[in-house]
Parts: sequence; C-alpha cells; structure tokens
Amino acid sequence: MQPVQGIHHITAIASDPQRNLDFYHGLLGQRLVKKTVNFDDPGTYHFYFADKTGTPGTVLTFFPWRHMGRGVRGNGEVGATAYSIRPASVDFWCTRLEENGVAVTAAPTRFGNDVLSFTDPDGMVIELVVNAEQQTFVPWDNGPVPGEHELRGFHSATLWVTNAAATDEILTAHLGYQLVGSEGNRTRYQGAGNDIGLYIDLLEQPELGQGRLGAGSVHHIAYRTVDDSEQAEYLALLQEAGYGVSPVMDRQYFHSIYFREPNGVLFEIATDAPGFLYDEAVDELGTHLKLPNWLEPRRRQIEESVVPVALPAVERGQEV
Repeated sequence: MQPVQGIHHITAIASDPQRNLDFYHGLLGQRLVKKTVNFDDPGTYHFYFADKTGTPGTVLTFFPWRHMGRGVRGNGEVGATAYSIRPASVDFWCTRLEENGVAVTAAPTRFGNDVLSFTDPDGMVIELVVNAEQQTFVPWDNGPVPGEHELRGFHSATLWVTNAAATDEILTAHLGYQLVGSEGNRTRYQGAGNDIGLYIDLLEQPELGQGRLGAGSVHHIAYRTVDDSEQAEYLALLQEAGYGVSPVMDRQYFHSIYFREPNGVLFEIATDAPGFLYDEAVDELGTHLKLPNWLEPRRRQIEESVVPVALPAVERGQEV
C-alpha cells in the first residue's frame, strides 16, 4: 500500500476571526484560499490559509470560535507547526514579525537546521525552519510578502506525547513513515512525498500533563492520500488494527477519516482530490462564503450568524 505522502493540512482553533485573518493572511502572507463554515457547527467560520492554489502540505486551517478560552498546552496535541523558509529570508522575517509586535526567539538548531519560533495571537506556536532545499508550492504573486521570502509550505509538525513508542507504531507500521533520526527526547519521521510537509517530530515529555483544547490549540493533523481508493485501504487497515476510525466524511475539498493515536492526538487521513478549485476559480479563491450543497438551504441563516470579516488591507499594497 502506498505510504502517506506527508502532511495534508493542520487544523487549529482561534478566538477571533478578523484577528486570525489579519495575522495569517496579512502578516504571514498566506492566501485565504477558502472561506467556508465548520460543517459540524455552521455558526462559525472555517478558514483555509495556503499557497496560491491550496497545495496539500501548505494548508493551515482554523475554526475561529468567538470568545473561545485559551487552550492548555500539554501532551496529546500538535505542540508546534513549522514552515520552511529560505536562508536568505531569516532577517526579513525577524524584522517583519518584530516590527508588528511579534516576539521571535531562536530555538536550538534542530537536525542541522536553524529554527525561529513565535506565537500567534491565541498562543499557538509557529516555527520557521531555515531550509535551503527546494519546496514544491505555488507562489502567491499578489500577496503581501515578496515572493522570495514567502513561507514555503510546511516543513514539519511536532507532536507532544507521553510515550513516543506508542505513536511510533502507528506512524511506521500503519502510515508508512520512516524513522530518520533522534536528538534527545525528539524523534523525527519522514513521509513518502517529495519535498513538502514531510516530517513529523515526536517530542516525548512523560512528566507533562495532557493538553486541553481551546483557542491556540491544534484540533487535528491530516495526512495525505491521493484518492478515495487509497483512503479506503487505510480505513480497512486501521479498522483491522483496532483503531476507532470514523466513516468517510465529505469535506467538499477532500474526503476524510479520523481516529486518535495512542497519545491522544487526533489524526485525519485526507484525499488530495478534489481540491480547492472545486467551487472557485484560481483568481476568486477565498473571496466568497462557500457552502456545501447540503447547507445551501440555510445560507441566509448562516450568513446572519457569522460575524462580517474583511481581508487585510495589506493585499492592496498598504502597510501592516
């Protein structure tokens, strides 16, 4: 069976939709490729930030639940989400972030790469891994960040766990990841893709308690499969292995199955197809509130229940 290619997307929780847009779209320069709602809770938005077209491995999504309390960081969650940047972009990002009130720290060198770390307005940890390797993504020419300094898709995600061996089994025996190295209590695994969203790090911290979901928490991490038939193979395999896997769910832009790995992190396996061009042209991505067919009869009610938001002015060439 084809091993998973790496990270498809990561979904987190925010507390204020406009502030979330301002930070990820306006400051970090990620394109809003889809504005929709949480299909399980249509009273709140679901934002998708990515490269120009929403390439799997570049997609960070948010449920911005207004007035949501802060999460409590701990094991059983994604503790840090890391993007790749070019070595020549380090000064640009340090300056851009600090000029906009975001404190940046240099994390210890990790597997030979320098790492910058900061938090978003809800306390979610974002890392920039200095990486000279080529990443396959679609540059967003009209974004607020110059093309040579754009975030170049995901480099890795760090899972905080109590017992790394238990998660090692699901990654290697069932998802096809390869163990590629360890440093102290950090272990790295590589997916089967080419060059984007390849790495999962396990940070084993047995003394740390379990995290509690809230604003600033990652809700789940999704792994890539090509299509429905490949996903069906994983569904059967995981069911046979005794994981409590959900049935296939239609997320409009991909199909998904969900299960919790032994340390409590919610895993998703998502298909690359049909993608974000399913219901909007490239030039219109993220400009309309898109609803699946089964929610269209409730459009007026949904539009009245979500707060109005606007794309940050930086897209029009103004300062942050």
